[in-house]
Amino acid sequence: MIKKYLEKFRKINESPLPEEEKSDKVYAVGALFDTPNQIIAAAKKVSSEYTQFDVNTPYPVHGMDDAMKLKPTKLGWFSFTLGITGTISALAMIGWMSGVDYTNIVGGKPYFNIPPSMPVTFELTVLFCGLMTAGALIALFSKLPWFNNPLLETDYLKATSQDKYGVYVKSNDKKFNKERVESLFRELGSTQIYSIYDSKVKEDKVKTPIFSAGFIKVLVVFAVLVAGGTYFTLNWLIYQMPFDWMWHQAKVLPQEKSTFFADGFGMRVPPPGTVARGYMPYEYAGMPDSLVKLLANPLPVTEKVMQTGQKRYDTYCSPCHGYFGRGDSRLRGQFPNPPSFHTDKVRNWADGNIYHVITNGQNTMPSYTKQISRDDRWAIIHYIRALQRSQNAKDSDLPQ
Repeated sequence: MIKKYLEKFRKINESPLPEEEKSDKVYAVGALFDTPNQIIAAAKKVSSEYTQFDVNTPYPVHGMDDAMKLKPTKLGWFSFTLGITGTISALAMIGWMSGVDYTNIVGGKPYFNIPPSMPVTFELTVLFCGLMTAGALIALFSKLPWFNNPLLETDYLKATSQDKYGVYVKSNDKKFNKERVESLFRELGSTQIYSIYDSKVKEDKVKTPIFSAGFIKVLVVFAVLVAGGTYFTLNWLIYQMPFDWMWHQAKVLPQEKSTFFADGFGMRVPPPGTVARGYMPYEYAGMPDSLVKLLANPLPVTEKVMQTGQKRYDTYCSPCHGYFGRGDSRLRGQFPNPPSFHTDKVRNWADGNIYHVITNGQNTMPSYTKQISRDDRWAIIHYIRALQRSQNAKDSDLPQ
């Protein structure tokens, strides 16, 4: 079966295409050159005399833009305008939705806030710029759908798509004279000169097939089949045998009732003494801090550790203890003020005692085991020591 279709496609590819009917009107005069230097020199000479011309090369040739005296493309300004349009549209949409249509106070922030609006604004800017630039490039700059061009079936274009370099001058140029153009090409050293005739087919009279009723019907049928197939697959088929084999298996989901255990609970308490893999239990959990004797800070005092300790301290400790550990809470009386870190008791504590309070909690202070990792707790203690030293500096701390 596959060989049959391959043979069919081979015959289609090898069958000669019908030649397009040409008119007697000259569309352009083209010339071929053998080297990049020749085509650069030809482009410079042609651009100094004519405006309706173009160059065809098998690959981009450096310096061709200057030789052809091409003006900078307007596509960049077009894309910039579309991007700005997307930015303004996004900000206007978010501002109207957040500030007018659906006002909500979130975390005490203004209705319309620039920072959280940036992701949507960025996406809409890229969307407007990318999609509409691609559409404009196809429809406006390339003038598509435009199916035919008198150059397409010529030997001139076949040669320039392989190993030759070509330039042609259109007959609609104000200075166009067929004999003069051919003479110019010969003076420039052209190896072959072509007279390219216009097509009899008028593109503005050709109906675009994509707007035909038959094509639109095919699109509608295809869309219905895809939508129906997707709905059938995702809403029914995947829940049928044998595709549901992972859905129906012997397991207990969270919060699900168990028919195995007598109490009916599916979620079980781990057996006493169970230790999770990679987790080291705290041996002084629940004990008073006076029993903590053999607990030392394992982290060295480095700049990175101090920066980590400061960040964690400012996040978790400073709301109650204050930025400098003076016990001057930033909660404005909404929570009891804790003791200062600069008392003799805390200054004379070992690092292990402070670590124990952070880990175990004390009085109204809860445990921060789940919020702060073990290493970060030790880093906080190094930072607390720095705060204590800053408020109780010695003469020996002064630089000599």
